[in-house]
Amino acid sequence: MGRRIAPLTLDNLADLPGPCRSCVFWELDPVRGREAVESGKPELEKESWISAVLLEWGSCGRIVYVDEAPAGFVLYAPPAYVPRSQSFPTSPVSPDAVQLMISRVLPEFQGQGLGRVLVQTVAKDLLGRGFRAIEAFGSAGGERPSCLLPADHLLAVGFKTVRPHHRHPRLRLEARSTLSWKGDVEGALERLLGGARKEPVLRPF
Repeated sequence: MGRRIAPLTLDNLADLPGPCRSCVFWELDPVRGREAVESGKPELEKESWISAVLLEWGSCGRIVYVDEAPAGFVLYAPPAYVPRSQSFPTSPVSPDAVQLMISRVLPEFQGQGLGRVLVQTVAKDLLGRGFRAIEAFGSAGGERPSCLLPADHLLAVGFKTVRPHHRHPRLRLEARSTLSWKGDVEGALERLLGGARKEPVLRPF
């Protein structure tokens, strides 16, 4: 069973799960996001956003494949590229951090350790680009929008709360702290890749 991680590009954008391909929750502010949905053009807006970030900042996501079938993905960018982040009571994201927007593993591929591997891959990428941390707005309490990561899951994979809130805490993971995961991650890679060393793997939530 072969696994690989690939950078998210316009060429493989269609491999994102259906609802996520047309979701512009993070990419647009609330007004423009609503307009995109009402006009029936959210997928075009998503593609435009990915294109702009790739050109101006560089790689902003990864897709994990299992036997060439998309199994999950992660999307991240500096807060300047994430208009919705300004709408949260616990904003702004710290200037030395990149925002983890969303991460998903399809149900049939969960429980294989992909989440932690994805986080470490993102951290390695960011360290090489001069950022110190990953931050995310978590979802706590009862109702949990699908575009927000559960705060309890973020805590479980090593994030720490830096701005508490009863519904939308902001959490942070120091990128260098993931280096201590090396043994765990290498073990997961060996299990996932069957001993075949491939591009560093990302792990969705």
